[in-house]
Order: sequence, then structure tokens, then C-alpha cells
Amino acid sequence: MQSQVVGVTVLLLLILGATQSKHRAPRRYTPDWESLDARPLPGWYDDAKFGVFVHWGVYSVPAWGSEWFWWHWKGEGRAPYELFMRNNYPPGFTYADFGPQFTATFFQPDDWADLFRAAGARYVVLTTKHHEGFTNWPSPVSWNWNSQDLGPHRDLVGELGTALRKRNIRYGLYHSLLEWFHPLYLLDKKNGLKTQYFVSSKTMPELYDLVNRYKPDLIWSDGEWECPDTYWNSTDFLAWLYNDSPVKDQVVVNDRWGQNCSCHHGDFYNCQDKYMPGSLPDHKWEMCTSIDKSSWGYRRNMAMASIASEQEIISELVRTVSLGGNYLLNIGPTKDGVIVPIFQERLLAVGKWLSINGEAIYASKPWRVQSDNNGTSVWYTSKGPDVYAILLQWPENGVLNLASPKTTSTTEVTMLGLEGSLKWSKEPLQGLLISLPQLPPSAFPIPFAWTLKLTGVE
Repeated sequence: MQSQVVGVTVLLLLILGATQSKHRAPRRYTPDWESLDARPLPGWYDDAKFGVFVHWGVYSVPAWGSEWFWWHWKGEGRAPYELFMRNNYPPGFTYADFGPQFTATFFQPDDWADLFRAAGARYVVLTTKHHEGFTNWPSPVSWNWNSQDLGPHRDLVGELGTALRKRNIRYGLYHSLLEWFHPLYLLDKKNGLKTQYFVSSKTMPELYDLVNRYKPDLIWSDGEWECPDTYWNSTDFLAWLYNDSPVKDQVVVNDRWGQNCSCHHGDFYNCQDKYMPGSLPDHKWEMCTSIDKSSWGYRRNMAMASIASEQEIISELVRTVSLGGNYLLNIGPTKDGVIVPIFQERLLAVGKWLSINGEAIYASKPWRVQSDNNGTSVWYTSKGPDVYAILLQWPENGVLNLASPKTTSTTEVTMLGLEGSLKWSKEPLQGLLISLPQLPPSAFPIPFAWTLKLTGVE
């Protein structure tokens, strides 16, 4: 009898413990990297895989050189920029004079959102403020240097967010911590960063305002490199973001929160612009790159030689996802809010490819092997028991040799976008040999990057 009582007591304690753990308060993160880095990555971001980056600001008015126009004009490499200004603008023209010309006259947020959805983007990241300091929303701490008081007289951040969310596209906000020529930032630097006048009156109020006002799914921080995270108060902000903000459960952030933070702290790592690892990293990462290889902002002097081809973009997307990353592809609209046709064409090409091959991309995971390079470049992804082999080149003899998959008696090979199974054989010395469809690559809807689905493999 006594043993029965003990058994019942233990059972009740287990049930009580399970009930309490179910209703236990969520974890509180403390403002230090050890605690913040322990936060699990919200699943939506890893599933999304593909996003569109939008660089848009006053630099879109001169639209020459790059989005760093002001810095080069007044700082490093100024000679060609001074010549450009002398040839195109009257004497005494200042950077602030570009502000009223940033009109966004033809900005139609619903059209943008439709384009991004057609491109297959699962999230979009908009520059709310670049290093020039101009804000694309009515920031209360950016008086007369924001899109509501000057230029468009519109809340660009809010309008695009509304359009994206109607289409179930996640919304990310890019924000630069620094401003090149802000007097308070220059004062803090002059004081050896022993003061934080700029952080307390500009940077942090903006970040809190963006989160509370627009409830972003992602914060893409930048402009961190001159100062440590202790100057920026980054960990205090992130602890609030993860614990108490209106987006605490779904928001994700990158790794640019102070000197030496890149590739070390954050929900996902950018490491550096156009970063591509050589092997599978052990932390979630993102490759950000631009259709215009020479600039992130729109340039009037852009030439076709600097435009990434459809094949280059899709090949980078495939490699990125195979290595466990997300692919963030940038465009720069004009000062009027027009996305020029060449950028639209590239985005729509990605969307067309994803409409056929998205099964191998969205919500996929890296496989045990990331690539085979035995004459044909092949990258692998997986989803549950299924393995996807994405060919970046069509073998000359029409037979694909895969060294890594181990077949079983139930193995089946199909090509996404085509009906029917493909013939295959297993050769002891050659591996898995797959007979591809007897069609020229040009006969396919997308004449590159074909996806084979392998079921029943070990």
C-alpha cells in the first residue's frame, strides 16, 4: 500500500511539474551577448530563403557613383564628384538641396508589392535611413530631413509595409546606426566616444520608433563599424526587442551592432557585403548582393556590363540556399519611385524560376553533402526524406553523374516542372547515373538551373 501511495505521489508531482512548465514565464534575455545569442531563430526566416533589398533615399537624386555620393563628394575620392557637381549643378548647391528633388512621384506601393510577390520574395527589406541621415518615415528626431516634411511628403516606410502585408510578405527595415555628418555624431567622435549625445537623441529614439510604429519582422542594422556596441547601446536595445517589444516573438536581426560584432552576434550573420562561405556554416546567415554589381542605390550611369545576369543571380541563390543561407537581392529605385525595367526583368526571372523550382528552395534544409563537382556543378537541398539536386550546367551527353546519393529499391528520380520519372542506374565506380530528358536545355521554361527530386534515397 505504501509503495502505491509513493507511486501516485510521484505521478502527481510529474503532472504538476509538466503543468507548471507549460505556463512558465517566457525566458527573459539580459543585455549581454551570451544571453542574446542563445535566443532561438524564429522559424519563418529560415523558411523564407529569398528576399528583396531596396536602397532608396536622397542619394537617388544625383543617382551617380553610388549611394555613398555625399561621403565621396565631401570626403574620400572627391575629385570626380566635384567635377560631376560643377558640370551638372549651380555653384553653391549643397547635398541638402537634393532633398526636395526626392519626389517619389510615381511610387505605387501596391505595384512594388505585386512585383516582389511575382519575384517569389518572402520578405522585403527597405532602407528607412542610410548613412546620409534622411529618413523615409516621419521620424520625430529627424526634423525637416525626412520624407514627410520634405520631398515626397509621404510616409514611405508605412505605405510599403501596408502593401506588403496585404500580400503576406514579411517586412524588414534597414537602419544605419551612424550618420556621416550629423553634428552630434561628430561631437561624440571628437570626445573619443566618451559621450553618447548622438545615440541618446537620434539612433535609439529612431530604432524604438520604427519598432513600435511599424512592427517589423526584421531589423537590418548597418553603419556600426566606427564604434563598439557599448557606444551604440546595442545589447540594451536588443534585450528590449526580444523581451518586451511588440515583435518580440517573430523579429530577427542581423549582426551589425558594433565593431567586431559581424559574424559573431545576431540572429543571422551577414559578415560582409556579398559574403559567400566556402562550406556549410554552423550559424544562420544571409548573402546580400545587388543586381547592379557596382552600386546599391540607383545610378543614371549604370551600364549593362555591371548588371548581374539571370543565370548569375539564380546560381548564387541556389548555392546560398544549399549552404544554409538566405539570399537578399537588392534593387535601387529612381528618385521618382520607379523600379527600372532591367531590375524588374531580373526579379521576374527569379520568380519564374522559383515557380517551378521553389519546392527545392523554400523551407528546405542543407543536405549531408552540399555539392557535387564532377564535371557538372550540382548543389543539394533537402526537405524531410526528399533530396533535391540542382544542376547549374547540363551535361553534354545528357547523363548526369551524382556521386553522393545512396539509392535504395524505392528510389525514384523526377525533374521539377516535368511529368514522369527519369531512368537511372547505379554504377559501382561512377555513382548514380541519371538519363536526363531528351530535350535541349533551351527547350525548358528556364534554360538553366534544373532541379531533380530524389525520393527513396538514404
